[in-house]
Amino acid sequence: MLIKILLAVGTFFFMEGVAWFTHKYIMHGVMWTWHKSHHVHHNEPLEKNDLFAIVFAVVSITTFALGTYVEGLWFLFWIGLGVAFYGIFYFVFHDVIVHRRIRIKFIAKHPYMKRIMKAHYVHHKVHTREGAEAFGFLYAPKKYE
Repeated sequence: MLIKILLAVGTFFFMEGVAWFTHKYIMHGVMWTWHKSHHVHHNEPLEKNDLFAIVFAVVSITTFALGTYVEGLWFLFWIGLGVAFYGIFYFVFHDVIVHRRIRIKFIAKHPYMKRIMKAHYVHHKVHTREGAEAFGFLYAPKKYE
């Protein structure tokens, strides 16, 4: 059971690197056509950028299914669980707390939460494909304090 938990937790933390790489080189690269909708102000409830959530959900669902139904691939279930938990944390932090796509009253009091929110706001100061910084979602370097 310890190996299963370590797989899920390890995948969760690994996903921050995957998200950073994807955000910097894919979203601000070849898939800018989807992501640019996230860097412009609008009043729509959904944006083209939300398609990335579907892509990551498919990855998670596929690993869950393979890990459940293919005996020798049991470990993929736990990897899928880590991906799913990262997606939940991403949604709560990014969409609910930072961008307030679901209206709740939230005041960041913890210094780390303030830092990560500041890093995300710095990222959104740039409305173009190039020139952005702070590509992480759940990790922000100390320079954003």
